[in-house]
Amino acid sequence: MDYLTRPEGSEPGDFHLSRRAAVSMFFAGYALAAVSAEAAPVVTPADGLRIDEVLVPNGAPKPLPAYVARPKGGGRHAAILVVNEIFGIHDYIKDICRRLAKLGYVAIAPDFFYRSGVNLPAMTSIEQIRPIVLQAIPDQVDGDVRAVSAWLKAQSFVKPDRIGITGFCWGGAVVWRSAMVDPDIKAGVAWYGQLKPLIPRAAELKAPVLGLYGALDQGIPQTDVEAMRAALKAAGKTSSDIRVYPDAQHGFHADYRSSYNEADAKDGWARMLAHFRVHGVA
Repeated sequence: MDYLTRPEGSEPGDFHLSRRAAVSMFFAGYALAAVSAEAAPVVTPADGLRIDEVLVPNGAPKPLPAYVARPKGGGRHAAILVVNEIFGIHDYIKDICRRLAKLGYVAIAPDFFYRSGVNLPAMTSIEQIRPIVLQAIPDQVDGDVRAVSAWLKAQSFVKPDRIGITGFCWGGAVVWRSAMVDPDIKAGVAWYGQLKPLIPRAAELKAPVLGLYGALDQGIPQTDVEAMRAALKAAGKTSSDIRVYPDAQHGFHADYRSSYNEADAKDGWARMLAHFRVHGVA
């Protein structure tokens, strides 16, 4: 792994220390609190890609760590922020980045929970994880998103006017908020993110969001989905929409969990890519 030390891309001399014995900042494996023994997760190889672990300046005493996957070679690419579930940056999130990079994107997954100093994916109990996640308050997370989009715009390999965001579970709610508060975000795709606190804010959307939800989700009632649909319509946000999968549970895209629904995950992925293309993130 390389650490980018300059906005325009690192120089060979920047790596004297990190090349000696580079150790990943992120968990190797799948989140222990959610991984299913029966799962067969998708694994995307890194051939043809450049993988970096970077530190994004965000005004905090310690900068924001992030995992980046992008095509090798020159040229500029559209970029997508990938926002994790409550489990932090583990192999599923990193693989999402590599899948997007294989399609020609720069994909970046920031570690929004890094301030806790705890390795969330290594925890085995949701009860342990939840209070740590709650420490990442919305204003702080929204500021981190804006810091990442600003960092992306400064990179020589990014098309600065083509930045999108996608997120899962906890990250789904971050997507909706980011489309409200970050003017650099051109489009967002939210996978089963909580809606209730965001319904009254539908009119604040500045970028179109596609929501992907499961009808069998025990944590996000369909009444919330319908209320958000109504709020979007009332606010005239005709470019935003919500797709509900009748047979899907919460986490239906997470291929390392028992909730995985392959058909709906593939359909949602195709819809996500189409949403980004239609709205200029390509």
